[in-house]
Amino acid sequence: MLGTALRAQLEGAFAAPAGQWPWVTFGINLVGSFVLGGLLEVLSRTGSDVGWRRAVRVGFGTGVIGGFTTYSTFIVEAALLLRDGHAATGVAYSVVSLVLGLLTATAGFVVGAAVTPATTATRATTVTSTPPTPPTAAGAPTAPGAPTGGDR
Repeated sequence: MLGTALRAQLEGAFAAPAGQWPWVTFGINLVGSFVLGGLLEVLSRTGSDVGWRRAVRVGFGTGVIGGFTTYSTFIVEAALLLRDGHAATGVAYSVVSLVLGLLTATAGFVVGAAVTPATTATRATTVTSTPPTPPTAAGAPTAPGAPTGGDR
C-alpha cells in the first residue's frame, strides 16, 4: 500500500498532458527496476530465500516496490498515445521503457553485487563431468555417437 500510495501521489501531482511522454510512470518504473535488481542481488548473496530474506523479498520487493512500479499504467499510457495519434511517442515510450527497465535492473544487480560479498553457502561452484560411455554387448566401450547394443 505504501508504494501504491506514493506512486498515486506522484502521478497526481505531475500528470503528463495528453499526447506527451508520461515521465512520472517512466521514472517510477526505472527506479523500481533498479531497486528490485539491487534488492534481489543482495538477498541472493546473503543466503537462501527463507526466513527474513523471504519476508524482505515479499514484503518490500513485491509489496512496496511492486506497488510503486506499474506495468498496467505503462501499458495504458502507451495504448492511449497510440490510439490518440501519437504513434511515434507511444512506440518510443514502449521500447525505451522496456530497454531501460532491463538496463536499470541490471545496474541494480551490479551495484548489489558490488556492495554485498557472496557468502560461502551461496557462491556457485561449477562441476563438469562426462557421463560414462555404456559398454557394448561385448563389454567394450562404444565411440561417442556410435549405436549401442539396444540401438541396433
